[in-house]
Amino acid sequence: QVQLVESGGGLVQAGGSLRLSCAASGRTLSSTNKAWFRQAPGREREFVAAINWSGGLTYYTDSVKGRFTISRDNAKNTLYLQMNSPNPEDPAVYYCAADGPISRNYVDYNYWGQGTQVTVSS
Repeated sequence: QVQLVESGGGLVQAGGSLRLSCAASGRTLSSTNKAWFRQAPGREREFVAAINWSGGLTYYTDSVKGRFTISRDNAKNTLYLQMNSPNPEDPAVYYCAADGPISRNYVDYNYWGQGTQVTVSS
């Protein structure tokens, strides 16, 4: 049974920084592509960033380019999202996803975490 557990969410000041983590257990997912999505109240789940299995390729939605960085440590079976300079458009529940093609479509991933809330204060 694969489990993805996010951590690191919370309240962050606009312009500050926050790092989200997603630890996998039950099966190594070091050979799978992974991604971060987010969902704000009343909105659909949207793509944030993706990374291929080796970490050599990364993709971002335009609104976070230059501010967020996705990375992974396959030895620790952990995915990260470094959030720098968050702004009022970033608050949402952030979800990690794994095991799918590099895709911006959330239906393409087989495993999901439970989500972690990020709130941005001005």
